[in-house]
Amino acid sequence: MNTTILEIKNVRKSFKDKEVLKDVNITVKKGSVYALLGANGAGKSTLLKIVTGLLNCDNGKVTIKNIDVADNPVLAQKLFSFSSQTTTVDGVLTGYENLHLIAKLRQERNPRKVAENLLDKFELTEAKDKAVSTYSGGMRRRLDLAMSLVGSPEIIFLDEPTTGLDPKSRQELWDTIKEMKSQGKTILLTTQYLEEADYLADQIGFLREGEIVANGTPDEMKRLAGADKLLLVFNNHHNTERALKLFEFYYPIKRADCEISIDLDEEIETTLTVLNALTTEKIELKTFKMITPTLDDVFMTLTKG
Repeated sequence: MNTTILEIKNVRKSFKDKEVLKDVNITVKKGSVYALLGANGAGKSTLLKIVTGLLNCDNGKVTIKNIDVADNPVLAQKLFSFSSQTTTVDGVLTGYENLHLIAKLRQERNPRKVAENLLDKFELTEAKDKAVSTYSGGMRRRLDLAMSLVGSPEIIFLDEPTTGLDPKSRQELWDTIKEMKSQGKTILLTTQYLEEADYLADQIGFLREGEIVANGTPDEMKRLAGADKLLLVFNNHHNTERALKLFEFYYPIKRADCEISIDLDEEIETTLTVLNALTTEKIELKTFKMITPTLDDVFMTLTKG
């Protein structure tokens, strides 16, 4: 049974006259991935700093396992690790030395073994004796994540973890985050990438101008952009017009010269009815496909105006 591990209640924050966060409420379940999605300047990094105790809020409360972060920052910080947008690895030291140093600072019983195990886990063993300054962006990010796992934190905060990475490195990091979740870690990440939130998250919160304007699973978020659609593509204008008239009770939309779309409130039933009707009326169909709303559609819906 999922239990709440992180609760953000009515958090507000202003800098001078600018209100950056407005009554933000978020609940994160243990063992899940929560993605905080929003454009630049939406307030994502500010919220993460408040959640991790690096910044005080003006109003509201953040609790991790019922520990108030503002009242007991040291106690709360023992439960999590925080990986910021800029990697915190030391470029002069080797990968092994970075991990060994963190393991010693966190008073691990066997820092050498901890370092070696994490190097192996994050596929960095071959590069363990090379200076981190020679690592690729993806390798540095993986090392940063490895360092965040020293001490076995229960919850991991990642601030835009894949910004600046090439597609291959991004996919590798996504797989690493999924692996961390499978081992029972709770992860809250901020991102501008819609596909990242879709791929990783159990829950998504849309942060716009300091407010959570929508919250739910990726599928629930996609429903905000409307129903699935059936796209019908015809060979000619004549057949397109016949189909528009035949299906007028579905309120079809003409998308292009020979394309129409129909909302699929009853996906299978409507699709079969439409295809059977086209066959009966001998209206030749070139092709058809289902269109499911994407998070890009949701983003556009939520940020209109």
